[in-house]
Amino acid sequence: MRRRTPAPPAPLPQRDGVDAVRVRLPSGGEWATVREHLVERLSGAPQGAVEAMFRAGLVVGADGRAVAPDAPYRPGMSVWFHRELPAEEPVPFPVEVVYRDAHIVVADKPHFLATTPRGAHVAETALARLRRDLGIPALTAAHRLDRLTAGLVLFTVRPEERGAYQTLFRDRRVRKEYEAVAPYDPSLDLPRTVRSRIVKERGVLAAREVEGEPNAVTQVELAEHRERDGLGRYRLLPGTGQTHQLRVHLNALGVPILGDPLYPEVAAPVPAGDFRRPLQLLARRLEFTDPVTGVEHALVSGRTLRAWTDPAGWAGGAP
Repeated sequence: MRRRTPAPPAPLPQRDGVDAVRVRLPSGGEWATVREHLVERLSGAPQGAVEAMFRAGLVVGADGRAVAPDAPYRPGMSVWFHRELPAEEPVPFPVEVVYRDAHIVVADKPHFLATTPRGAHVAETALARLRRDLGIPALTAAHRLDRLTAGLVLFTVRPEERGAYQTLFRDRRVRKEYEAVAPYDPSLDLPRTVRSRIVKERGVLAAREVEGEPNAVTQVELAEHRERDGLGRYRLLPGTGQTHQLRVHLNALGVPILGDPLYPEVAAPVPAGDFRRPLQLLARRLEFTDPVTGVEHALVSGRTLRAWTDPAGWAGGAP
């Protein structure tokens, strides 16, 4: 198996806990200058934004020096710059640290906060916040939770150790337990193991189940239920990690998770700043043997799902 060449160190410091963007110039093409390539590559940027970055000396090479607007194009060359951060609605809930040592940080992420910078969510992410708050610029995520899902996320402190922790998740050597609140169906035979094939197409919001060899496995258990509001609290043990797997599987059982904007139907976008009725899905527990220290970890989220603990407030949509 061919090992990937590590990326060169960034010559620019982080800004608000966010790394500078690195662009490696590809072979081929007919660009005369670095600027011409970036103008084409960043075609979605505002008119004149790329030229303005070059004039201001904000595009730098590996030595940290500004790349001139007329610098010739050289395939394989890398350049760095800081993107203009989008205007983001602050997520008014804290990221709690439940465990920290010299190698890892395990954080308890709130609903609505993305794990890592992506798309419109950059500085308002768990990773950027923790880098700033803990003073660990090299912090990286070993895995991710959906933005709408709350709960435990594992971050690594030392870049050279990240692969060891990512391998835990790849090889399914982390025991993950989730909790969800959804309608209670007395006819649903639980516990059961749900197996299906899930596909998530690029540009399509919702994943879907298709015929074929299963690639998604979830153990579904009913922890308890209430007759007065017809709700159940479910314990979910995923054996795989497909996109939206738990949401898709509960929806397929006829008990979609409360607050889900995609299943069973894609709902209208929620206005920015509306933090009512979060998806009632929580990454409750992580258990694993630390691949570096050998410590046995059994970590539990301190969060609760509001539709279960405060059903009146949930039903009323109170923030």
